[in-house]
Amino acid sequence: MTKTPDDTIDRLLDAALPHVPFDGWTKASFDAAITDAAIDPTLAHALCPRGAVDLALAFHVRGDAAMSKRIKTADFGAMRFRDRIAAAVRYRLEDVQDKELVRRGVTLFALPQYAGDGARAIWNTCGLIWDALGDTSDDVNWYTKRATLSAVYSATVLYWLGDQSPQHQATWAFLDRRIDNVMQIEKLKASVRDNPALKPLLAGPNWLLNQIRAPKPTRGDLPGSLHPRP
Repeated sequence: MTKTPDDTIDRLLDAALPHVPFDGWTKASFDAAITDAAIDPTLAHALCPRGAVDLALAFHVRGDAAMSKRIKTADFGAMRFRDRIAAAVRYRLEDVQDKELVRRGVTLFALPQYAGDGARAIWNTCGLIWDALGDTSDDVNWYTKRATLSAVYSATVLYWLGDQSPQHQATWAFLDRRIDNVMQIEKLKASVRDNPALKPLLAGPNWLLNQIRAPKPTRGDLPGSLHPRP
């Protein structure tokens, strides 16, 4: 069976995981992974030019894949949409075997030179959630939904890292409150739109927003420029 580059990266990642809680996503962990996985260093550096940074991103992508698989097999039934979003975020965090792997990643992506990579990873996670739950928006809502969920997800991860409650019940309660806050804002926006006295004031902004549509993102995209409708 032919080995693919992804197979080799998976081997490197698996070999690195035992070292990350102690050494972080660093050169030390990357070098140890190369040795433990018996992979040629030249090949390892060709596949991961930034070493452990690329492995940290691969770890995040692996978690996204597990979350997506769980969403696809979930029976949401008559669950409210906001509860489906909360469930998806829970799936993403519940699959993490060791919080320290995420904590070390948060530390890495807090560095200025890697902040863009961290933001992109979170944006992609939230995009996967919206896509899996059937979002079909193609205007400015495509951006606002992902930006809002990114903020909720980021805050929830930070809370979860410090949560010592049984089965992380405090984290799930925190997540529910954050989503409730967002839903309240959406209800306020809707009430303003439906108010005959205020509706004329929104004619201009609404026209402008209707001229905007979201591009079909490619893997790894961050929110980019808005494209006028043809």
